[in-house]
Amino acid sequence: MPTQAEAVVLLSGGLDSSTTLAIAKAEGFALNALTFRYGQRHEVELQAAARVAKALGVQRHLVVQIDPAVLQGSALTDAHIAVPKDRDLDTASDIPVTYVPARNTIFLSYALAWAETLGAQDLFIGVNALDYSGYPDCRPEYIDAFQRMANLATKAAVEGRQRLRIHAPLIELTKAQIVAKGLALGVDYGMTVTCYEPDAAGAACGHCDACQLRIAGFRANGMEDPAPYV
Repeated sequence: MPTQAEAVVLLSGGLDSSTTLAIAKAEGFALNALTFRYGQRHEVELQAAARVAKALGVQRHLVVQIDPAVLQGSALTDAHIAVPKDRDLDTASDIPVTYVPARNTIFLSYALAWAETLGAQDLFIGVNALDYSGYPDCRPEYIDAFQRMANLATKAAVEGRQRLRIHAPLIELTKAQIVAKGLALGVDYGMTVTCYEPDAAGAACGHCDACQLRIAGFRANGMEDPAPYV
């Protein structure tokens, strides 16, 4: 049998990244998952990432520690900043306080380094620009720019041994379409944690932006979210 191509997949343990991991698996890649501990208040997502990685047969799962001092000023990392609840997402146009400074750039840089180490050419990231376009590092033009930069940044690429591709399979899907895709691939969403402010056991608040989008995505598919809520 031919050797599977290696892929590095960013895995937070949430709905989008878990769906992305399932897509990479369905496309036949050997899975290498990369998760980050960066002082996030919703650290129970790390437990979810471990569950998802095990369930989907990830061959390597790294959890990288990043100094929390680097990523402050966000409601996801600073307990003094309130996580927004019950916002009208149809009219919201600002970049919300849940934005984490340069987070995807930092994460993709680690993924790029690991990919060169592994001899991988494919990175997967679960960014989405349709349902939640407030984050600047979730836009198609950002992903395209990072891919161009990545192919100028490594020895393997400069020597012609690597042509890096960044896959963002969810970037133009609605949350309902993402849920439908994951269900078709057999993802157990009961294992995942998407909420920005879950309780210590991982039960979701049901009111933050992430919860609102997730709940609506499942209801559009005619079902309730299988994950626990407070």
